[in-house]
Amino acid sequence: MISDPIVALATAAGRSALAVVRLSGEDAFDVARRVIAGFRSDPPRTATLATFHAPDGTSIDRGLYLVFPAPASYTGEDMVELSCHGGLSVPSRLLAALHAAGARAAAPGEFTRRAVLNGKLDLVQAEAVGDLIDASAPAQARAALEQLEGGLSRRLGQLRESLLDLQAMLGYEIDFPEEDDGPVPVERIAERAADVSRRIERLIATAPAGERLREGALVVLAGRPNAGKSSLFNALLGTGRALVTETPGTTRDAIEAHTDVLGWPVRLVDTAGLWESESAVDRLGVEVSRRYLAAADLVLLCVEGDRALGPDEEELIPGRQLLLVRTKSDLHAAADGVSALTGEGLGTLRQRLAAELFGSAASLADLEPGLTRERHRVALARARDALAAAGPHLLRGGDPVLASHHVREAMLALDELLGAMDVEEVLGRVFAAFCVGK
Repeated sequence: MISDPIVALATAAGRSALAVVRLSGEDAFDVARRVIAGFRSDPPRTATLATFHAPDGTSIDRGLYLVFPAPASYTGEDMVELSCHGGLSVPSRLLAALHAAGARAAAPGEFTRRAVLNGKLDLVQAEAVGDLIDASAPAQARAALEQLEGGLSRRLGQLRESLLDLQAMLGYEIDFPEEDDGPVPVERIAERAADVSRRIERLIATAPAGERLREGALVVLAGRPNAGKSSLFNALLGTGRALVTETPGTTRDAIEAHTDVLGWPVRLVDTAGLWESESAVDRLGVEVSRRYLAAADLVLLCVEGDRALGPDEEELIPGRQLLLVRTKSDLHAAADGVSALTGEGLGTLRQRLAAELFGSAASLADLEPGLTRERHRVALARARDALAAAGPHLLRGGDPVLASHHVREAMLALDELLGAMDVEEVLGRVFAAFCVGK
């Protein structure tokens, strides 16, 4: 039953000052009344101090509870949040008491799922909840918050409204086929459809940067052995993550670490030096390096000082987004050189990285809503293709019924994206990765 009372720990388990337990559902207040001494549902959204009891009447803890009557709650249902002391014992005893009082354990993401089903959030906003929780860099958090506040949903809603207008125009053509000139000429209808298509294309164009922002850009350091890759890797991380020696070939495997560059999320990878070796282990390391290079969003080609590029380095350049980094500038002076030892040039390198990966005008204060998941991109591509199929039927002499069918397909793609229709399979996929307390 979708409205039955559910409960879950909303904070991380383990040693902490406080823990928050969420309870939601049609009979949530009755469940809370069996556990919270002197429970009152009024006044709402007011912290009240009370004792929490086990089924046998023994005290579990003394803490605060807040009441959120439907529909003014996160889920749109009656909801109670209980704050108790943290740790392992008290929260688990409190959860056990609420289970005994009639609430079942929530499934992953079930609170947010109910918020979607009750119209408090759309699917795109719900995904942003998970992205905001998982954010590890300021830009990720800013983008997720913008999406949660409806930035992307508004753009999608405007597209849907335009498709609805287009559908209405075509409806007149279908209902009154004998009219030579309806209220809107067919050329204008075709132009309206073309305008919507252009707007969809512009939104699809945001997908690579949006997905990169959400997942973190893959930046791979490459070059010959002893080119200073590991030292630069450590300097960009701000910690000694990779071993550094003067012996060439120290790094024989890829080392990956998450960091942020001027607030932008990056997956930084230090790879084995690219060289011909008779050692089987070294050759395996080079193979791993080349696999990372093939998947990289950006390659930092590290070259010591002002040394000329060799054939093995020049072959990396075609077909890749690449930055040439002149390393060890403390030993070898070079234009735009970088020194992991002194820090020279690191600030400029970080700026170049952010600009290459996220745009030269990238600013944490000016993030525009864009597509952040493959699901978004696939749905918009379906809408675009449906409009393209409608195109020939929007011209004079075309079939308005077929045009209307294709426009309707485009609208359905947006409806599925926003969750404005019954899409249980999509819901299950979206919330599968959520923690139980959300």
